[in-house]
Amino acid sequence: MKKAVHFGAGNIGRGFVGVLLKEAGYELVFSDVNAELIDSINAADTYTVHEVGNESKDIEISGFSGINSAQNPEALTEAIATADVVTTAVGPTVLKFVAANIADGLRQRAENGTSKKVAVMACENAINATDGLADEVRSHFAEADEYAVFANTAVDRIVPNQAPGQGLDVTVENYYEWAIETGPFEGKPLDIPGATWVDDLAPYITRKLFTVNTGHATTAYFGYEAGISKLSDALEKPEIHEKVAAALAETKDLVVRKFGFEPEVQQAYVDKILTRFANPYLPDTTERVGRAPLRKASRNERFIGPAAELAEMGRPVSGLLAAVEALLKFDVQEDPEAVELQSKLAAVKDGSADLPAVVTELTGIESSHPLFEDLQVTFKRALA
Repeated sequence: MKKAVHFGAGNIGRGFVGVLLKEAGYELVFSDVNAELIDSINAADTYTVHEVGNESKDIEISGFSGINSAQNPEALTEAIATADVVTTAVGPTVLKFVAANIADGLRQRAENGTSKKVAVMACENAINATDGLADEVRSHFAEADEYAVFANTAVDRIVPNQAPGQGLDVTVENYYEWAIETGPFEGKPLDIPGATWVDDLAPYITRKLFTVNTGHATTAYFGYEAGISKLSDALEKPEIHEKVAAALAETKDLVVRKFGFEPEVQQAYVDKILTRFANPYLPDTTERVGRAPLRKASRNERFIGPAAELAEMGRPVSGLLAAVEALLKFDVQEDPEAVELQSKLAAVKDGSADLPAVVTELTGIESSHPLFEDLQVTFKRALA
């Protein structure tokens, strides 16, 4: 049987990537540093993925195992050395840490004389995440490309926080998209029926990040500001729906101009996304979706990324800046990034930090950029 090693045994790994790989006939090996989770995986014969929405269904997953990468790196090396596919869903900032494990596995393939290349794909909410992962792997093993094919992907499925007591079972929305670039496979893509193979991934990644991720976070921040916890309840408020639609109208403007999507095609995509966010069967919260505001406010992320490009074109960005203002008010004590964000803003407020410097630090936008002045005004409004 074909084997897939997946880094990240959490809800996305088990409820999205793992499902598609299993349905494609792969034996699943989950790698994680969470000892309790790995023990649960190895003690179970099956788990169930509950797809919820207008057409709900349950998918039973079997034929999997887990490796604690911190406690048993040798087993992980051996698993990668004999795998057909290696995937990740660990978060973009963690990729540099798993790169060493992947390099060890590729080095073992070289020592074993394995000629078949393993497909390595980062399934993260980041543009060209696999490129960054590949660079990190090469820094540990210069000959990596002789033993691996590195392919970028775009992933899209809402996987909310899970209800207590579900164990390994995962509740997900019944929509998904996993787009994989064909180029690195040189005309011989993997047999993964649930995946979409595309020649140029850039339009798909950018459209997804600047529609799904931008819209999801915008809903969360405006919902949190309004004192609403459940995400679908937030979108039911006409005033919040209007603000989210305004931000997505601006990202629509960008993707249409940049990639040549027909305006009506992109609008249909936006409408579908808003319907997904409004799914009442998903127990998602504004606190969960809004977490990590420092990352989400950074230069190439879902707000500043599109706003910067639009400002350079001289296009409107008021909807995106309104979302940034709401982000700056996100104050969830359980989220370390939210705590750090509020600390930085408090320093500006008490005069111990300089506003322009903090704007640049948080957003990556320099004072010479056409977006900078509007960003300063946005920060001042949030601090008022």
